[in-house]
Amino acid sequence: MANDSNSVPSPISTEWPEELADLKLPSAPAPQEALSVPYVNWLFVDLNSYFASVEQEVRPELRGRPVGVVPTMADTTCCIAASYEAKAFGVRTGTIVADARRMCRDLVLVEGRHELYTEYHHRIVEAVESCLPVTAVCSIDEMACRLMGRERPLLAALELGRKVKARIREQVGPMLRSSVGLATNRYLAKVASDMEKPDGLVALPLDILPGALRQLTLRDLPGIGARTEKRLNERGIRTMDDLLALDCEHAGEIWGSVWGERLWHWLRGEDFEMAETEHLKSLSHQHVLAPEMRTEEKAWAVAHKLLHKAAMRLRSHGLWASEIGLAIGFAVPRSENAPVSRFGVPTRGWHSDLRLVECQDNPTLIAALSRLWASRPAGRQYEHPYFIGVQLNGLVPDRLHTLNLFEGQEEGQSRARLLETMDAINNKYGLTTLAPATMLAAYKAAPTRIAFHSIPELF
Repeated sequence: MANDSNSVPSPISTEWPEELADLKLPSAPAPQEALSVPYVNWLFVDLNSYFASVEQEVRPELRGRPVGVVPTMADTTCCIAASYEAKAFGVRTGTIVADARRMCRDLVLVEGRHELYTEYHHRIVEAVESCLPVTAVCSIDEMACRLMGRERPLLAALELGRKVKARIREQVGPMLRSSVGLATNRYLAKVASDMEKPDGLVALPLDILPGALRQLTLRDLPGIGARTEKRLNERGIRTMDDLLALDCEHAGEIWGSVWGERLWHWLRGEDFEMAETEHLKSLSHQHVLAPEMRTEEKAWAVAHKLLHKAAMRLRSHGLWASEIGLAIGFAVPRSENAPVSRFGVPTRGWHSDLRLVECQDNPTLIAALSRLWASRPAGRQYEHPYFIGVQLNGLVPDRLHTLNLFEGQEEGQSRARLLETMDAINNKYGLTTLAPATMLAAYKAAPTRIAFHSIPELF
């Protein structure tokens, strides 16, 4: 994978609805199906070290060499991907560049080319769809396919997995290796794809499921990160045996949300998908400023640009924001013994939020961002911003949006048409084709990055 991201949201994510009634449980399998050969319902494709593999594909001189893909050429940033040659030295996604250089003296750093990775993503989807339809694109390097009819028996599914892997290498490139997981639900198919890398093919049919899961650690499960593992450990759950021994109700209590109950069903092989009523609860963009951008004026321009991108995403999803947040990291001298950020910079952090009347238009969002910016701390310790983050929270879909009592319907519709036209132009010709003048100082800063759970259109 290009990232340690998971295709299934975290247990503490707010992206899930709160009612278990939203689950879509399938009808029971026919008796002859349940008692015959092992079967699976899902095929999950996970590209291995995706960004680095694409670079090695288009640049043959990088093949066989340790490669680290970075957002910008600076020792204080981190690797967003590493080739398997680099991983052999301990370099991983998230490793600070300065540390990565010490781990691997021959490391070749490559600045990320996200338009290229998006182009290859679409080529990979086409290759997979030449074998079977893609049901869901889970991230830039992951996709899931629901199996139907004669595709479901285990031997047929394994052969289909081999065909998918071969077709990607043939149609896209020999450096694009993938791991394929097969299981009765999408979650377990994702787990299976992570069990053998690189270039793996693993199946988890029901008859071997309990024994196979007991060989894993809690952190091997998508959605269980360091914080969740710590919470589970505090509740006496330290192994997969402990987790599998829980009953459904207890699992829900431990997680404090419907996630625990869903996970309980998934780990027993039950197949269901999320309800269509789900939607994102937040959108965010962050950027580490290059040294020449660490002034108040240029940092504000970057914040403005991040908000512009977030607002376009907001409208593309048909969502409205009811809260905006701004986070700033200020670089301070090492002599002040300030905490060191994950980017290796001694820092003092600040953030603030502001409630909004549900909105999705740039002028309202910019006015709110301006109020947050004006409230940032002042003084000698806050003169050098190095990190900017903008977040839109409390998102509401169109169907649940409450109309503004102080704005006429005709005025709102006119503004919506204007925003739709502007977004169409920016999507076709580039993000900064129609943009506020205050963004111009950040024209080359905060370039389009790929969020692993969404694939940007090519501008």
